[in-house]
Amino acid sequence: MIILIGGEKGGTGKTTLATNLVALHATNGKDTLLVDTDKQGSSSSWAESRDEEGHTPRITCIQKFGKNLARDIQDLKTRYEDIFIDAGGKDSIELRASMVIADKLYIPVQASQYDVWTLDQMDTLVAQTQALNPDIEAFIVINRASTNPSVKETEEAKNFVLDSEHLCFSDIVIRDRITFRKSAGEGQAVFEFATKDKKAIDEINTLYSHIFQKVTY
Repeated sequence: MIILIGGEKGGTGKTTLATNLVALHATNGKDTLLVDTDKQGSSSSWAESRDEEGHTPRITCIQKFGKNLARDIQDLKTRYEDIFIDAGGKDSIELRASMVIADKLYIPVQASQYDVWTLDQMDTLVAQTQALNPDIEAFIVINRASTNPSVKETEEAKNFVLDSEHLCFSDIVIRDRITFRKSAGEGQAVFEFATKDKKAIDEINTLYSHIFQKVTY
């Protein structure tokens, strides 16, 4: 399966989700690949840090850019059980090429009006992609939501995304927890970090379960 974490808006936590998911999948014994299509190289830096710190399992991460990306990943699909793609936060050649070959697309958005407004363009991109890849499934994830229960932006965002024609709301909300940042700095996922944050782990497990229809960690 090819799982794409992408979207038009930057700063929504795509790399955080991609790295946590690929680490969990590899820990579950799956032969998996992480493809970084963002020229900022955040996923690649995370994987390098993981290697330097000696964390296991080792995550294979490569960078791919340009118009041949789809063909290259299709070739790689024969060598790995599953591929996770971390696409940068803009409408790019890499995002569009990845959508053409992805089985599932997860679009993280923050619970703010500015982020939610970008979903109209993503809805259009998915509609265009379905002409070439009719089986792609596109889901919205509320990411980096406030941990303050009095903040109502998350519920407002949920109501807005339900109006999208080609995007489905996954009903998954991942909170802005400091353990995501701390574990990333060590080249780890939240479930590997020394200070266990059960809520963060549960949230990643919920997203993983949505992708693979099971929780195995």
